[in-house]
Amino acid sequence: MNQRRYQLRVRFRSFPVVILVLVLIAGCTPITKRPLGPAGDYSDAVDFFGKGNLKRTIEFTDNLVTASPPNDYTDRARVLRIIVFSGQVNAFKELTDAYSKGLETTKDSRAKADFGGQRADNLQLGVQAALHLAETLHSLTQSGALPKDLVLEAPYPSAEGPTVVAQLSRVKEGGAISADDQQAAAVAAQRKGIDDALAEVVGGGRAEARSALKAGPVKLDDYKFALFLANQALTGATLLNRKHMHDIEKFKILCGEADAAAKAALATLQDNPDKDKGKEIKKLQDEIKAALKAG
Repeated sequence: MNQRRYQLRVRFRSFPVVILVLVLIAGCTPITKRPLGPAGDYSDAVDFFGKGNLKRTIEFTDNLVTASPPNDYTDRARVLRIIVFSGQVNAFKELTDAYSKGLETTKDSRAKADFGGQRADNLQLGVQAALHLAETLHSLTQSGALPKDLVLEAPYPSAEGPTVVAQLSRVKEGGAISADDQQAAAVAAQRKGIDDALAEVVGGGRAEARSALKAGPVKLDDYKFALFLANQALTGATLLNRKHMHDIEKFKILCGEADAAAKAALATLQDNPDKDKGKEIKKLQDEIKAALKAG
């Protein structure tokens, strides 16, 4: 018993020593100050982007993209918003199309009503993302060419999206899914959209994009990024055509921004003409014209 008491006394006496050591260590550790102003806003934006919080990412880039005069973080914020809005456009389009297919396929009246509501909600969200995309795209191409030395500076999202949104396979077959599965599908689709956008902008697949972003800011290829912008704007435009929202005025705005991005891609070839790239741009411009004609 005496031996036990002695051991306890030794343990308790050691606590102040341990605490003192920890305090001394903490005192020797340099405190990293949070950046202020535009640098702080962008730091918070990329932090939320890495965590998958797209709403907060957009909020912290709002003042950066409208700064007058532009600051060191304006174009970086615009590029980051392009990734977010492109990911969302593709996500909500996929969700809208899946629920549209389910609406056509199902024989269940309750499921039909549910699919109709989901289609309308996701279409509305997709249109909002498309209009934000057009606004951001316009700020990058309004001079007729992209700003020089654009970079993508952000972490790869910690939660990777699926390559296929499993819940939507059942929806397309006309099978009802629970509210929880609907929410899960919406989250998964957006994560998938963001990952796909990063892979396309950086080049290669998801693994290559993750490695590149981990190494630091990625300098974007002007030609490839301009084509990416044009294609994303055209995708956004489809959400406003006669088969979807049927808002022809806004549909034309998106097509106009797609054409502006295509012209920005063409501008990158002025100093170094490339026949194959020229044909690629011409093909894209023809697709834009065809979309406008079809409405």
